Amino acid sequence: MAKAAIDAKQAAELAVANRILYNEGVVDGFGHVSVRDARKPDRFLLARSMAPALVSPKDIMQFDLAGVPVDPRGRQPYLERFIHGSIYKARPDVMAVVHSHSPSIIPFGVTPQKLRPVFHMSGFLGDDVPVWDIHDFSGETDMLVVNVAQGDDLARTLGNNLVALMRGHGSVAVGATLRHAVYRAVYAEINARLQSEALKLGPVKYLTPGEARRARETQDKVLGRAYELWARKAGGKR
Repeated sequence: MAKAAIDAKQAAELAVANRILYNEGVVDGFGHVSVRDARKPDRFLLARSMAPALVSPKDIMQFDLAGVPVDPRGRQPYLERFIHGSIYKARPDVMAVVHSHSPSIIPFGVTPQKLRPVFHMSGFLGDDVPVWDIHDFSGETDMLVVNVAQGDDLARTLGNNLVALMRGHGSVAVGATLRHAVYRAVYAEINARLQSEALKLGPVKYLTPGEARRARETQDKVLGRAYELWARKAGGKR
């Protein structure tokens, strides 16, 4: 496979995104975030297999959409890199993908209760966040997405949505930019926590589809405000 230089700016931004997701409680020692290669859209950038908080630009690797590393140099890739490649292949509009096991999300993937937007910051959830169950596709597994076929099936469940849950595992969040994907991963976790608390108090009045759509449109325009703060906390530039 022909090598292609990794854009230094993209690598630096991706390293900051990893640290943001750790600081904001979306990932811990596990989970990962990728970005489509700005120079070659049929490839994506993802760190080597390591804790997100420790990622630096030199840890960023390049992959094709089948999850094959372009220039591994002995570095171990994430087992679940196929999540990213399959979504990029299915969704030309997606430029960044976050996969996490954020704790407040998990209950909504294993119960009948649907994850729905309870406040304006999470309007991107819409009115139907799909749940992908690996058991339906692969039977008894360790719950990890470890090949292209599984990644493709997850991408089909995601469809045109911006977030999808993974039963007994976690979630994926996508965006037209790295900032969008990170923002959605952060606020999907916050929404899940708030929704769980609201359900303890009584019936919940969720955002209507129209409210969710309008809230998303507004947040898409101003999410840079939050991202600049998160990047500063993570030690990155504004």
